[in-house]
Amino acid sequence: MSVKSLLRVLGAVGESYVPIFRPPRHEHTESSRYCYSVWLRHLVMAYEKNLTQSIPGVVAELGPGKSLGTLLAALISGAQTCYAFDVVQHFGKKRNQKIFDELIELFGRREDIPDEDELPRVKPFLKSYRFPSYILTDEHLKEMLSKVRLNTIRNSLACMRGATGNNTPISYRIPWDNSHVLAESSVDMIYSQAVMEHVDDVRFAYETMYRWLRNGGFVSHQIDFKCHGTATEWSGHWSYSDRAWKLIRGSRRYFINRLPHSAHIHLLEQNGFKVVSDIKVEERRGVERGRLAKEFRCLCDEDLKTSGAFIQAVKR
Repeated sequence: MSVKSLLRVLGAVGESYVPIFRPPRHEHTESSRYCYSVWLRHLVMAYEKNLTQSIPGVVAELGPGKSLGTLLAALISGAQTCYAFDVVQHFGKKRNQKIFDELIELFGRREDIPDEDELPRVKPFLKSYRFPSYILTDEHLKEMLSKVRLNTIRNSLACMRGATGNNTPISYRIPWDNSHVLAESSVDMIYSQAVMEHVDDVRFAYETMYRWLRNGGFVSHQIDFKCHGTATEWSGHWSYSDRAWKLIRGSRRYFINRLPHSAHIHLLEQNGFKVVSDIKVEERRGVERGRLAKEFRCLCDEDLKTSGAFIQAVKR
């Protein structure tokens, strides 16, 4: 890439840059319907693959973002303990309380899962968006929505004191990138939504998840391999050399790691996971192979057309 081209890129992706594609306002963790949809999609897909036949008791989310909404949906569904792991703190008690109350209403109404018409960028897509009453039966929800249980969760939110949380149903852990923040073999399910592409040390992350999970526990990750506004083509980030990419990243604490789909599959398997679900999103209008930086010329044809994937894997 020429100096002129690099300067143009740097100007486009500086600290105050606006992404080429701005997501709709409702497609983020400050929306209760978004959180409800994300959690139920992961849960439904786990049931479909026989990863669990009951609500996982201990659940952890990587990168919850601006609210704990998806974990609150997990708690309302029947999870007993939830952990939120993040790099920086996005802690807002009022926001979480509001989303919690809205989620209670959604579950109380047995609301259908918001689908691709309402949330077109949220993956994975489901075969059916009907409320999963075969998982969350009326008898189960009656118990989960009891006032005593919901007040326990609500009080837990009110008592949270930032980074480490306390011995309550939901706990916030910052920083998360330390294998000792949780006991080994203590978690049933670890999930993330468009987060694993931002993790710098993915090998360490999967190794740590394996240690945290109980035997038979599983991970559920929706991963976005696109350029996140750093190029005009969705795969344009693979056209920059490592040196150029270092300049583009600057001093940002977390950015995108540029790992392709095959690297995640390899690292999961290398760390003892068995991949049971790998639903790829294909995008063919990417960077031509001849324009790839030398660091990425070895990418296979499958990687060059895979812009996202929903991956579930079980601890062997």
